[in-house]
Amino acid sequence: MKRNFILTMVLPLFGIIFLLPSCESDPDSPGTEFMPDMYRSPAIETYVDYGEIRGRENKNLKTKLSARQTPKYTIPFVGTDVAHVKMMMPNKFKAGKAWEETHGLYGWDLSEESEYEMTRNETVNPYTMTTENADRILSEGKTLYTSMCTHCHGEKGDGNGPMIQSGAYGDLGVVPAYKSLDTLSEGKIFHSIYYGKGYMGAHGSLLNKKEIWTLVHYVRQFQIDGYGKEEEVVEDDSADIEETESEETEEGDTK
Repeated sequence: MKRNFILTMVLPLFGIIFLLPSCESDPDSPGTEFMPDMYRSPAIETYVDYGEIRGRENKNLKTKLSARQTPKYTIPFVGTDVAHVKMMMPNKFKAGKAWEETHGLYGWDLSEESEYEMTRNETVNPYTMTTENADRILSEGKTLYTSMCTHCHGEKGDGNGPMIQSGAYGDLGVVPAYKSLDTLSEGKIFHSIYYGKGYMGAHGSLLNKKEIWTLVHYVRQFQIDGYGKEEEVVEDDSADIEETESEETEEGDTK
């Protein structure tokens, strides 16, 4: 008897209670959410406009990032190789506050004035090219250059890429050929790619520091004839030095 009462009276009553909230005049209404946490994440999600949810607009949130940002000066883990870790550390020389307006670098770690000139002799490429890795670095550099630079700088680095030929940036010659910039230091080339310069936008959010230093090597071959060839790259001559010192010590002992 009790079981029949539950089946005939209680269950239909609960069914009616759950169905009533769905009776809305608005055909687009989803009804009442009984357990939203079961299917609507309470956590902040990327690419969700929390300034306007289900027709309710919050203008104070429209201009704010909803994704949580990493704390300032946070350094990502990049391994335990000392040389690689040093290369991936925050930049020593920064762009100026003017880059916020000219290149949209709002929220970037910038200095009061541009430190571009300080990169003249202070910064050399920490990604050392040797006879063993030259081909690999230039091959990786070509891949990066093709996807990031060719459209403006041209396949041969002559500043005559498809975008320039189209007239999108004005007359031809607005992008100088790399050959005419052969006096630029490696640090200045890195600085220009990372923060942007002139018409060129910042690539620091698109490429990591190792990739940009790889591009610096690739750009150098447009500026220096034979760059990347065996006679041009840095060679490990520590063994020769030790051998020379050993010979000098033996000569001293003989005397």
